[in-house]
Amino acid sequence: MTTQTVELTPGAPLTLLSEDEQMFQQSVRDFAIEKIRPLVHQMDRDATMSKDLIASFFDLGIMGIEVPDQFGGAGSTFFTAVLVVEELSHVDASCGVLVDVQNTLVNNALIRWGNDDQKSKYLRMLATDTVGAYALSEAGSGSDAFALATRAQENGDHFVLNGRKLWITNAAEAGVFIVFANANPDAGYKGITAFLIERDFPGFSVGKKEDKTGIRASSTCELILEDCRVPRENVLGELGKGYKIAIETLNEGRIGIGAQMLGVARGALEHAIAYTKERKQFGQKIAEFQGVQFQIAQAATDLEAARLMVYNAARLKDAGQPFLREAAMAKLFSSQVAERVTSLAVQLYGGNGYTKEYPVEKFWRDSKVGQIYEGTSNMQLQTIAKTIVTGKL
Repeated sequence: MTTQTVELTPGAPLTLLSEDEQMFQQSVRDFAIEKIRPLVHQMDRDATMSKDLIASFFDLGIMGIEVPDQFGGAGSTFFTAVLVVEELSHVDASCGVLVDVQNTLVNNALIRWGNDDQKSKYLRMLATDTVGAYALSEAGSGSDAFALATRAQENGDHFVLNGRKLWITNAAEAGVFIVFANANPDAGYKGITAFLIERDFPGFSVGKKEDKTGIRASSTCELILEDCRVPRENVLGELGKGYKIAIETLNEGRIGIGAQMLGVARGALEHAIAYTKERKQFGQKIAEFQGVQFQIAQAATDLEAARLMVYNAARLKDAGQPFLREAAMAKLFSSQVAERVTSLAVQLYGGNGYTKEYPVEKFWRDSKVGQIYEGTSNMQLQTIAKTIVTGKL
């Protein structure tokens, strides 16, 4: 694989970050460049996440960013998690989404809805050595997230779950899963309940791993529940309130995906800028052509706009302010920017950009999923439109 020396541009305007945030951001950036970048090509080729890398994520303290320190976490903020996801994704989107799902979905749901015993047991595991996964999607339940076919039947001191889940991120590595099932189909979506399932529970197994176009090192698998016994104490939140957990957690998770796409776009643009200063055509570096400069300028402007939207949504969430519309806008726009900027990066590399010998084709492949998972772009448009028309946030 061809090795490039890339001069990194600043990851964010310093006026947006406190001194502590700047230092933390730089430490994660250095880690991503030094420890992740040398493994990216092989992990993508093999569609496998390095176990040593996952262990280093725990050692670095980025798998339990908002988890209170009493449970072994960092006790930090949602905004900090967003910075981490961006910095990891600017080197490898697969690492970014593994950490994102852990923090913005799994840990977040437990922090908000877990009881004291659940927090003591599972948050401690998730902050120190156990990967988590969030299992909502099914074959017939994608954008229509509440059309769940997975069923949960009460049976004394436990529930019996049957069904299949698809497209579950982190499934191959996870030891703890938040699984949504309908415990009262007659009540419709108000029967949906969230369950905490450990990998070794009887009747639970991880099935087929998807062979994906992008974020290949991130595992995406089927989950199989065949008379899976789940203790009653592993109900997360209240019976029949799983729909609320799903909606509110995903609203926050979309900001994390926005950060992932921000990182992807930034990584591709950094490589492209460096390459335009090396590649010559018609006797001069292509960075000297005004046509190239204008394209880079537009990409940088779009990237900055996406950054401001993502950071703003994260700040609103931390401040306890309404952020539904802002989260949807941030995910929608950042995923659009990522697709445009990574495509431009491939174009600026010319024929080399279309080969795996250079890094930009991977950023391009990784960008597309941003418009699909954790709510498609059409669903974000629907959310934005509804909040504008009704005025409800």
